[in-house]
Amino acid sequence: MSAFTKITEKAAAFDRANVDTDQIIPKQFLKRIEKTGFGRFLFNDWRYSPDGEPNPHFELNRPENAGAKILIANENFGCGSSREHAPWALLDYGFKAIIAPSFADIFYQNSLKNGLLPVTLDAEKVAQLLQKAEHENYELTVDLENESIFDTSGFKAHFSIDPYWKKMLVNGWDEIEITMQLDEYITVYEKAQ
Repeated sequence: MSAFTKITEKAAAFDRANVDTDQIIPKQFLKRIEKTGFGRFLFNDWRYSPDGEPNPHFELNRPENAGAKILIANENFGCGSSREHAPWALLDYGFKAIIAPSFADIFYQNSLKNGLLPVTLDAEKVAQLLQKAEHENYELTVDLENESIFDTSGFKAHFSIDPYWKKMLVNGWDEIEITMQLDEYITVYEKAQ
């Protein structure tokens, strides 16, 4: 995983509540076993019309949201099934952080395990961000080390994250990497058996 310390990136407003994992990555695209290649199917049923053409009314198809790395959503983001493909699709599309008033627990954990930072802010702060992100090229800074979010026009908010997951993200470690750091101890143990 890539280390996540601080990013300043374009933010896209995605003012939808109860976005479930089947909307994030529809079930028909879950046939791959790699973590890559899912971005092109992200929000497929909303991004494309039935004839396969991009839906011009969908938030992420708007030119002002092209290249956004921060997604600002509404409550209960990532509800539904526990598919790990949802954070894979968001990451593969290019998102590095998702900001919302609340997340489904399993989606939240799957995001952390895969290097996607879910940031929980109170609904009033998220409403402010959604309004700001409606403007073209709105940039936001997400500072994981200081657990803060801010912009150049006076917005500032603090968020909390479990110290374990903060350490994992800041160092770019996943759970396999943590195990591999104990390789010499594992080798000694195996030789003793």
